[in-house]
Amino acid sequence: MDRASQTDHTGHSTRRRFMAASAALVAAPALIGTPRSASAKAELQGSARPRFARFKLGTCEVTILHIGGSVVENIQSTFGVGAPAEEFRALAEANFLPADKSFSTLAPVVVNTGSEVILFDTGISASGLIPALDAAGLKADQIDLVVLTHLHPDHIGGLRSGDAPTFPNAKIMLGRVEYDYWAPLGNEQVKANVTPLIDKATFLKGNDAVAWGIIAVESFGHTPGHLAFLLESGGQKLMITGDAANHHVFSLARPDWVVRFDVDKAKAAQTRRSLFGRLADERIPFSGYHMPGAALGYVAREGDGFRYTPATYQFSLNG
Repeated sequence: MDRASQTDHTGHSTRRRFMAASAALVAAPALIGTPRSASAKAELQGSARPRFARFKLGTCEVTILHIGGSVVENIQSTFGVGAPAEEFRALAEANFLPADKSFSTLAPVVVNTGSEVILFDTGISASGLIPALDAAGLKADQIDLVVLTHLHPDHIGGLRSGDAPTFPNAKIMLGRVEYDYWAPLGNEQVKANVTPLIDKATFLKGNDAVAWGIIAVESFGHTPGHLAFLLESGGQKLMITGDAANHHVFSLARPDWVVRFDVDKAKAAQTRRSLFGRLADERIPFSGYHMPGAALGYVAREGDGFRYTPATYQFSLNG
C-alpha cells in the first residue's frame, strides 16, 4: 500500500480525501479570485512610487525625494547616440529593459546634519518639489542651504515660486564655472530662477566645503561646471552625483557612449570613468538624480564599464 492510500486516525482513506478535494478545486475555477459582491471591488489606483527614502549616514540623516519623472521615447537618441543599434538593443535586453523607451526620475537629496538642513537640487518646479518635502515631514522654510549640481532646468526650476524664493531662509551655493558659462548665454531658466538669487549665492570650486563633512567634487562634462558632492559622516560616505551619469545601464555599462544632453561629450565620458571608477574602487554608495527606484546604489567595475546594483537593506542597518 502506498502512503496516499493510508487511513488517518478517523479511519477515512487519505486517498479518497485527496481525490475529493482535488475534484472540488477543478469544479470551482470560476470562483477563485471572483469578488463575492460588487461592493467588495476596490477602485484601481494607478501606478505609485514612494515619495521619499530616508536613512542614517553616520550622524546625518539623508532623505532622497522622489518628485516624479517622465517617459523618454526613442531612448537611443538620448543615450548611446551613434552606438550600433544591435549592441544597444542587446544591452537593454540583457538588463530586462525595453530598447525603445525609458523612465527618467527626479530625485533631489536633503541632508540634515543636525545643525543645517541642506537641499541638493530642486526639480522642475516648486509644485513638484513641495509635496514631496511635505510627505517627508519637511518645510520649505526649514531649508538652510540649497546646493546646485548644475543649472539645467530640471535642477533649478524649484528655486522660485512665482516672484518669491521657494526657500525664504536658504542660502544658495553653486559652481563658479557653471554660472560663468550660463549667465552670458541669457538662458531663460537661469535668468528666471537663479539670477534673482545670485546676491545670496556662494560660488564653489572643487574641494570647497559646503558644510562640515560635505565637499564639492568637480565632475565637468554634462555641463561645463557640473559638481558632485561627497558626504562623509561617522566613517560612512555617500556621493551625490547629480547628472554625472543619467542612466543606470546605458551611462554606466557603456560610459563612453555619447549622451545627447552632455554639453562636452568627451569630458562627460571621461568624468563617468573617473568618478564612478572611484566609487567602485572605494565602494562608496551614491545617489544619482535620474537613477531608478530609491535613486541609491553602488557600482562595480565590469568589463570596460560598470555594473549598477541598487541599494536594498544596507542603510536600514544604520538604525
